[in-house]
Amino acid sequence: MPGLSRLELSKFLPHGNDMCLLSSVEHWDASSITCLASTHRDQNNPLRRQGLLGMISGLEYAAQAMAVHVGLTTDISEHHSSLGYLGAVRDLRICSRTFQQFAEDLTIHARLLLGQRMSFIYTFSMKANEAILLQGRASIFIKESGPIT
Repeated sequence: MPGLSRLELSKFLPHGNDMCLLSSVEHWDASSITCLASTHRDQNNPLRRQGLLGMISGLEYAAQAMAVHVGLTTDISEHHSSLGYLGAVRDLRICSRTFQQFAEDLTIHARLLLGQRMSFIYTFSMKANEAILLQGRASIFIKESGPIT
């Protein structure tokens, strides 16, 4: 499917504009999504602490990619407002403590393993060029808040 700009993908995220960490969706289909991000270089990234962006923050990048994929491939939010929650994270592998030495854009890929009405399991990876920075498996749970008025 065609890519999406940051503005287009932000409608699938409940975060404010500064917290939308993804720059674009490059490709998506029924079972996967590939996103790009450059916000790890932004000195005003809201996840920075004492000037550093810890690699564990990559989980938020992956969670946002998964949330956008759920939004693109389901009709959950069509008639109800909803919030997504990161559930369990398994098999997490992190290659570095911080993003500091990675100047390249990040590629975030998520593949749907299991999707049921309100819960989803994905594998995910984050790369800078071909170097894997972070990978693992995570579950996402959706809670509907009620009818959109």
